[in-house]
Amino acid sequence: MLFGLDATPLTEARAGVGHYTFELARALACAAPRDEFELLHPSSFPPANFDDDDGAMLPSNLRPVRVRVGALGRHWWAAGLPRYVRRRGLRLFHGTNYDVPLWGGAATVLTIHDLSLLLHAETHERRRVMRARRRLPLMARVADSIITPTESVRREVCEHLRVAPAKVFAVPEAARACFRPMSFEETKEARRALGVGEDFILAVGTLEPRKNLTALLRAFETIARERPGRQLQLVIAGGRGWLSAPLLEAVASSPARARIVMTGYLHDADLRALYSSCRAFVYPSVYEGFGLPPLEAMSCGAPVVAGRARAVAEVVGGAARIVNSDSHDDLASALVGLLDDSSERRELMQAGLARASQFSWERTARMTLEVYTETLRKRG
Repeated sequence: MLFGLDATPLTEARAGVGHYTFELARALACAAPRDEFELLHPSSFPPANFDDDDGAMLPSNLRPVRVRVGALGRHWWAAGLPRYVRRRGLRLFHGTNYDVPLWGGAATVLTIHDLSLLLHAETHERRRVMRARRRLPLMARVADSIITPTESVRREVCEHLRVAPAKVFAVPEAARACFRPMSFEETKEARRALGVGEDFILAVGTLEPRKNLTALLRAFETIARERPGRQLQLVIAGGRGWLSAPLLEAVASSPARARIVMTGYLHDADLRALYSSCRAFVYPSVYEGFGLPPLEAMSCGAPVVAGRARAVAEVVGGAARIVNSDSHDDLASALVGLLDDSSERRELMQAGLARASQFSWERTARMTLEVYTETLRKRG
């Protein structure tokens, strides 16, 4: 049986959806060796990146395909992709990034990672919000099945997009296998190259308003002011996203600027070193569909402080300190309490490792294949 997956998230620096697409495709191919899988994107997009940080080869039944398109086919979802789907005879296409083909004959599964464009429109660029308002209800209606990463998003999709619950399946994601603890000594070289010392708080994620990093910056300024003798650093790792200028300006003018390290986008090896050596990992996001960074941090043995976003609380499952991240004072108090309490840090480190071990891409693939099977059964 031939399945297709959307590879357009792999045509740019890999972040949340890109990691999801790559890891899911690879795990699906391993879980179903008798089936064939294609990762599809049009030639009007930049070449996709199918390299993995651990150097592993793609399974033999997983094939990247850059589809040649002309003037008409450049309209990928309306023309180019449906024509390819029909020509190749795909049984099912999985839209891993909010879109599916509008025709072509294949069954369709749509992943909706979150509804932030609808529920937190103020944290996005207007053009992206307007597109989501047009496209998301249509995509949710035409897709045969919908996958969400958490029960929290599943409920939101049913409520706000008016989708029948029987059509929506919650399938959790996982941290990548490369994220596992390193000894503090092993992290020394990576930290030295990034200008990171031995005592630091870490935040990871694309720089965008929803991540609430301005509140974290204010909390860190409070900590630095109240603990002037401690050479604590705030390390923020992530590529520049939309509407990030106010955060960057706030960092540049911060009285604690000398203690703040902005690393930019990092590959997994450097991220693993930072996760494994931070005093605390903090994730103050106001809204998420899943939240991979806290799970990655837990997989490396970091104690985690997270905001009260419902999906994040669902994922961490009591293995993190949950705080009101809307208040920078509450965030500062929670971080100081954790930094000063080595016993709680050890407890959270062990709880996080145990919680992270419950997630795997193999499990994600098995559950996704079950959705594929049910979708094809319903299609007849």
